[in-house]
Amino acid sequence: MRIVTWNINSLRLRLPQLEQLVGELSPDVICLQETKVPDEFFPEDAPARLGYPHHLRRGMKSYNGVAILSRFALAPLEGPPERGMPDWCLKNDRRHLAVTLQAPGGPVELHDFYVPAGGDIPDPALNPKYAHKLAFLDEVTAYFAAHPPRRCILVGDLNIAPLEHDVWSHKQLAGVVSHTPPEIERMQALLETGFIDAMRRFVPADTKLYTWWSYRNRDWRASNRGRRLDHVWVSADLGPALRGLTVLDAARDWASPSDHVPVAIDIDL
Repeated sequence: MRIVTWNINSLRLRLPQLEQLVGELSPDVICLQETKVPDEFFPEDAPARLGYPHHLRRGMKSYNGVAILSRFALAPLEGPPERGMPDWCLKNDRRHLAVTLQAPGGPVELHDFYVPAGGDIPDPALNPKYAHKLAFLDEVTAYFAAHPPRRCILVGDLNIAPLEHDVWSHKQLAGVVSHTPPEIERMQALLETGFIDAMRRFVPADTKLYTWWSYRNRDWRASNRGRRLDHVWVSADLGPALRGLTVLDAARDWASPSDHVPVAIDIDL
């Protein structure tokens, strides 16, 4: 099975690019972030037209929003009341979608996250956006610590580049939001609830790996000042099932591109 995660940066604006993604990678499941479309205006015909008869979404006007398109049946993640998905930080800001995916080998728990970016000032006392980001990560970590992941996949724009070679310059970005110690520490704590960083199973930690390049760089490929903000994690029991990784950096050159590129993981499910 091939699962793609992509911060599309406006679904309705980039429907042609979504079609291009399907043509390039033919994924079985597509997890989108920053869809920026309220549920009532979601383009309901698009998933089936692209070959995805199943989809779920959580959206809002102009900001945030997540959606999952699938060739396999999906259902909102259900279970005992304590398994209900929290309203992270009580903001109802549509940053998370949790589903049960009916994979060929049995159900899989799939989480699609869009973590807050955190603004520009890395001080929670001065910057409410950064405080929100840290609190969001703390709450998600507490959730998975209480419900250790099993046959579980977590993907999305986590808005953190945790490793030295996840950024173009560790020295210059160490104090920049997305690569600060408080964010990295929280991301590591979340990972340690029972996940594996699937991308780094295929690309060694001492090798540069990016999924995002700023719009500010006129020639993004020449400057190559990227960050790995998009991630794929799997629960430890799924580690042996990992088969391949594709970072579709060519998508950054598509017409009207997102500043993020799609990431695909191949896994036996």
